[in-house]
Amino acid sequence: MKIFKRVLTVLIAVIVLALAAGMIYLNSLKTRAVPDYNADVDLENLTESVTVYRDSFGIPHIYANNEPDLYRTIGYVMAQDRLWQMDLLRRITTGRLSEVLDPGLVNADQLFRALDFSAKSQLVLSKTDPEMLTCIEAFSDGINQFIEQNRKNLSFEFTLLGYEPDPWEPLHTANLIGYMAWDLASGWGTEMALYKMQQVLEDTLFRELLPNMKYQSTPVFPDFMTANDDLELQSCMDDAIGIVEKLGLQVFEASNNWAVSGTRSETGMPLMANDMHLGLMAPGIWYQMHHVVEGKLNVTGVALPGAPYVIAGHNEDIAWGMTNVAVDDIDFYLETINPKDSNQYLLDGQWMDMKVVEEEIMVKGMDEPEIRVNRYTHRGPVVSKFKGVNDRVISIRWQGNEFSNELRTIHLLNRAGNWVEFRDAVSTFNSVSQNIVYADRFGNIGLQTSAGIPIRREGGILVYQGDTTLYDWLGQVPFEELPYSYNPENGYVSSANNRTVGDDYPYYIGTWYSLPNRVERIREMLNEKEILGTDDFKRMLGDHTSHFARKMTPIYLEALKDNTEGIYQSACQILEQWDYNLEATSSAALIYEILWLELNRAMFLDELGEKLFPMMLDNAIIPRNLINRVRITGESGWCDDVNTAYKKESFHDNIRTAFYQAVDTIASMYGTDPALWQWGDLHKVSLIHPMGGVDILDKLFKINRGPYPVGGSFHTICPYSYPLGNSYVSDHGASERHIFNTAYWDASLTVIPTGTSGVPASPHYLDQTELYVDNKFHRDHFSREAVETNMKYRAVFE
Repeated sequence: MKIFKRVLTVLIAVIVLALAAGMIYLNSLKTRAVPDYNADVDLENLTESVTVYRDSFGIPHIYANNEPDLYRTIGYVMAQDRLWQMDLLRRITTGRLSEVLDPGLVNADQLFRALDFSAKSQLVLSKTDPEMLTCIEAFSDGINQFIEQNRKNLSFEFTLLGYEPDPWEPLHTANLIGYMAWDLASGWGTEMALYKMQQVLEDTLFRELLPNMKYQSTPVFPDFMTANDDLELQSCMDDAIGIVEKLGLQVFEASNNWAVSGTRSETGMPLMANDMHLGLMAPGIWYQMHHVVEGKLNVTGVALPGAPYVIAGHNEDIAWGMTNVAVDDIDFYLETINPKDSNQYLLDGQWMDMKVVEEEIMVKGMDEPEIRVNRYTHRGPVVSKFKGVNDRVISIRWQGNEFSNELRTIHLLNRAGNWVEFRDAVSTFNSVSQNIVYADRFGNIGLQTSAGIPIRREGGILVYQGDTTLYDWLGQVPFEELPYSYNPENGYVSSANNRTVGDDYPYYIGTWYSLPNRVERIREMLNEKEILGTDDFKRMLGDHTSHFARKMTPIYLEALKDNTEGIYQSACQILEQWDYNLEATSSAALIYEILWLELNRAMFLDELGEKLFPMMLDNAIIPRNLINRVRITGESGWCDDVNTAYKKESFHDNIRTAFYQAVDTIASMYGTDPALWQWGDLHKVSLIHPMGGVDILDKLFKINRGPYPVGGSFHTICPYSYPLGNSYVSDHGASERHIFNTAYWDASLTVIPTGTSGVPASPHYLDQTELYVDNKFHRDHFSREAVETNMKYRAVFE
């Protein structure tokens, strides 16, 4: 017994020591990457000292005496906070995700390599001004010095995934600036969804799905695709789009921006607002920074991790912000392949050789690389094929592969001093395609479309015949012919991804614009008062009142008149009394949003079936356009239920069916008293780390936050949108909110959903989240006096 007790005592001691050692290691793994923001740093290649102040949110304000020193320090500081996220973005643009994340990402890697960001970046860098190139090289050097100094203190993701970051190169930064043009999801997802729907639909029903018949004068798909209902499309595009969505790394998806002139402002000078709508993830896509070279540069705003410039923000003279134009900047071509040589395609009666590139893709857990082949026509890469079909493939031409110089644009925007310099800067921003709002301290406001708009013989068809040059692009719309507005008489400018111009514009821009509900509400609020102030802009950025609900609800009530009783009548009365505000506590908002889903189901499920109906919901712009049209016309072939041969259903019938089902669904979740229902009980937002789907990691490292009850929807200015039919947890929203005060820059306000740091153990990892959810802001300190007064940390780089 004595021996047993001794053995047991020793065993317990060993277990306790092992647990203690494990806890110590785990704590080290969690905290070792948290930087000491007050620690001075030895940084090679600096010519003079640089001071980095950080405020209570850890936002860096970097003061240098020359630009190379500034950008070298920016690189180091950004890597302190966001190195793993920077590496993740870099791996997307170079097609190296499966090397460290998941062997299942090989298809995505192949597609990203086919897009060949690096080839364009090398061309851009070769044409870059030497002074600008010096800045980018210094930025890369700062990142690499951080990596070398902190190899034993990298963020936990590197350790868990078993790798260390490679050296950073200027090419990687140029790739990330080019990556802002990634806008393939709308083109591929929507158009291929339509292709699959066309296989099962009558032509009249299918054509109702197309939003603008003016541009549909030729067949939507070539005969080969429309005549074969058993064709199965196989593409790496879906994998690539899916991983970008999952990792929350979209840039420029949707947005709002507006500005008012001094005649409409409490300060007598312009006020401007911007909120860019992207995936809501942790860490967020933007990094707040302030860059200063006394007497030469003073700019603050949000940067893309891995790029040294402020993408949206303000300097001493001007402010700018962005919304997506929704330009149709990608075309698909059905290519005919030579049955005797799979590397040749037919063009104008001749077999043309494809460019063939063999890709070696390193895959996690494998000793040898996986070999994939990318093929290119004169237009661009082959991105898909058809199962069992050897002589047809689909290739793309994408504006992102055309020459543009976003590096130049952002570099010059950070330094622009007036409208002329602003327009010169954005004239080379033509792969990203944005409506860029402008305001300056001299009293001017403006809005400039900066986009690469292809000139086509015909626009809008979804897949072109590739065996002819007839559908090749003829060039791009000159910058001088792009739409703009400068100091308009009404005293304001605004955009929200709505249609850019009217029918009189001579060029085709696009088809899949957002419905004008958000921009109508913005303009309504801008016209509510003659004089507007910061508090009005704060109220606008947090606004949940819906123009779409204001349009749809009377139609619903008309259909439900004299057709409800009991709980249905109670729910109907709540809609009758509603002010169309989708606040989190609203029962009417909950009814309205569930009714919207059920209306989609009532109209589209019978024709599409269980297999294709989810595809309709995933490409929500399609049913939104159609239902909005039916709201106006009152009729559609989609209203009839194909399962009821004895009756032809109307839009009102669809509404009644949807309403009853919506009320039943809500009652099953929240009880039978509609007065107690609340939109926020179902509609929430969570901020999820790319590795946050692994429960044990979340428990150990606390990498996720939420859920938080929220209001709003895709059709409100404050847009907590969600994947219709899958979940009501919001996955997209404002990725930043800014209010710029040109009369007194220190009074400008900002907030992001997350925080400065990408290190979960940092106090600044998600320290702005509650401010953001509550629609509150913090000051965007700009003057040296304001920065030093509000300083919490100070470090000197020598």
